[in-house]
Amino acid sequence: MKIELPRKVLMIINNLQLHGYEAFAVGGCVRDSILARRPEDWDITTSAKPEEIKKLFRKTVDTGIEHGTVTVLLGKDSYEVTTYRVDGAYEDNRHPSEVRFTNRLEEDLRRRDFTINAMAYNDEVRLVDVFGGMQDLNHHRIRCVGDPEERFSEDALRILRAVRFSAQLNFPIEENTAEAVKKLAPTLKNISAERIRTELVKLLISPHPERIQDAYLLGITKVILPEWDAMVGVAQKTPHHKYDVADHTLHALKNVKRDKVLRLTMLFHDMGKPAVKTTDENGRDHFKGHALVSEEVARKVMRRLKFDNETIKMVTKLVCYHDYRVEATPQNVRRAMNRIGVELFPYYLAVRMADVKAQSPYKRRVKIENIVEMRRIYREVLQNGECVTLRQLAVGGRDLMALGMKPGRELGSMLSDLLEYVIDDPSRNTKENLCEYVKEKLDL
Repeated sequence: MKIELPRKVLMIINNLQLHGYEAFAVGGCVRDSILARRPEDWDITTSAKPEEIKKLFRKTVDTGIEHGTVTVLLGKDSYEVTTYRVDGAYEDNRHPSEVRFTNRLEEDLRRRDFTINAMAYNDEVRLVDVFGGMQDLNHHRIRCVGDPEERFSEDALRILRAVRFSAQLNFPIEENTAEAVKKLAPTLKNISAERIRTELVKLLISPHPERIQDAYLLGITKVILPEWDAMVGVAQKTPHHKYDVADHTLHALKNVKRDKVLRLTMLFHDMGKPAVKTTDENGRDHFKGHALVSEEVARKVMRRLKFDNETIKMVTKLVCYHDYRVEATPQNVRRAMNRIGVELFPYYLAVRMADVKAQSPYKRRVKIENIVEMRRIYREVLQNGECVTLRQLAVGGRDLMALGMKPGRELGSMLSDLLEYVIDDPSRNTKENLCEYVKEKLDL
């Protein structure tokens, strides 16, 4: 098998080989190349020790030298070059107590997580596949290198990575590997929130986010996202729905594009439903106020998983407004743009569409037509430059003070009043007209 290595990767491998060392592209880049996917990163493994690597390249950074990793800088690109190593005992389900360098490639590949990630390649030797990675790629399965319990005991994060790779590649997890996941899932409690967040996001923005259901069946969400488990089996006996809350969420996730904010919004949008569910005397279920409760759940989970403030702000706002439904009139759309935010409004429309498509056919066409019309009006509002924010008002605080108003709460309240006045009719947004409106209000 021939893999086309990038020019700079070839340069690094050739330079190491010229000086008597072995060197191979290794791991995910080899896997992705075989699958005709474009690798995100190219990692290189070598028999050269870190100090020897540093001598051979002009610019290097000690990114993980205690683990044998040196980053080689070539122009604007960087490549991690790691010495063949054998990991010592794992004492915290994450990090080896020691790292020992070896001169055997097979020993280095043996410590890796899954067979499909334990292949190496260079143009001289071609593919090195000691543990059946190629066979597992051909059979579409995620399988651990060696004993799965041993691999997961070494690093519990591999448990979540198994589901993440399953979602990215649409490969089922091999039976023995899945059993080990189920058995050792509780050890995920030892993994940092940041690491779990990274894997969860990769799973969600994969082509198959619905495989979060596998994480539930294998006992993973019980540890990292118990709020998911609370949705499972919560029936929605209403004409608008045909799935329980968890299944509806799975379908909603699939109906939205692979964007972090959108996928997170769909994950959380109905998480408040179990807490507010009521059933009337006719057996019909109701979930009044679920959007606000879902917003709080989303904020709590995202803070627990150490998401950045901007992502939390965007996702929680979208969760809060995901069920905001109004007649598609210019006034209503302008007001919604003001409340939700001009930049966030296309996300809101995408969230509503994904939600509707995951519901029952009941009134679906009417709902979709409403969203499509809102999108058309939104674009028209933007095109016409109609006022939907305080910044777009033809007057500001100084203009109102010139009319005799003093700085403070009253002035802020008047500006908000003017914005509502203009949102109802954009033609009112002239300085002269708004000043007259203020004079009338203040009886000047």
